[in-house]
Amino acid sequence: MLICNQIAMVRQQVQEWKKSGLSIGLVPTMGYLHEGHKSLIDAARKENDRVAVSIFVNPMQFGPNEDLASYPRDLEKDAKLCEDAGVDLIFHPQPEEMYKQGFCTYVDMNGLTTELCGKSRPIHFRGVQTVVLKLFHIVTPDRAYFGQKDAQQLAVVKRMVQDLNVGTEIIGCPIIREEDGLAKSSRNTYLNEKERQAALVLSRSLQVGKALVDAGETNAQAIRQAITGEIEKEPMAKIDYVDIVDFETITPIETVQGSVLVAIAVFIGKTRLIDNFIVEK
Repeated sequence: MLICNQIAMVRQQVQEWKKSGLSIGLVPTMGYLHEGHKSLIDAARKENDRVAVSIFVNPMQFGPNEDLASYPRDLEKDAKLCEDAGVDLIFHPQPEEMYKQGFCTYVDMNGLTTELCGKSRPIHFRGVQTVVLKLFHIVTPDRAYFGQKDAQQLAVVKRMVQDLNVGTEIIGCPIIREEDGLAKSSRNTYLNEKERQAALVLSRSLQVGKALVDAGETNAQAIRQAITGEIEKEPMAKIDYVDIVDFETITPIETVQGSVLVAIAVFIGKTRLIDNFIVEK
């Protein structure tokens, strides 16, 4: 397994793979890898001849009061997970490698980025789109793998690829959860013992909403109220949003029909966690 920190090194290796007719799967990450990331790597391994994983804590997608400096990092542990999972190349650049002095070009989008996480993190998706498009240009993967836990990100990347005619297929992969239901996240490490227990309210509230949908409820407001009511039972939880949107356009809906995303963001103490489920009606 190669660990490359320079774009030129990655391009040289990719060129050799392409000359040999090998397909490439890319798993973009910010590191501190866990079983959720491994599930993406496993999917990429099954469907491609070679697998590349990017590990880059992208400063462009963090706001001024967010957790860039404290975001967990452990390259040694990440490399071990990648090697054990059969990864062929890790791309681990420094910020100055990705954003040369004077960098001033960005990828932006209207519509899909204004709801959900875009309300409280207005610059976030511009940073995500810019770095992901750069990674696609550097690695030129046939397929790229993203987790459903970041469902809005998945929708945004799919639209970006469609709109800009990028020749990479975007593969969404299911949420991986702890045994007690908490969605796997690098930010779970911020939680103390009491907060970790309180965080279970996210998956529990979504189960309440999913049960309503399964029982035939199609009124989005009723589902939203049920989820909100369950979260409000937890004293340590502070709601950022509880929203029900069309999954493709990330626009609010009144009736559950078609492809629907039910998404929540909740602060447990100072830690902001997200979770969701998708309904196909």
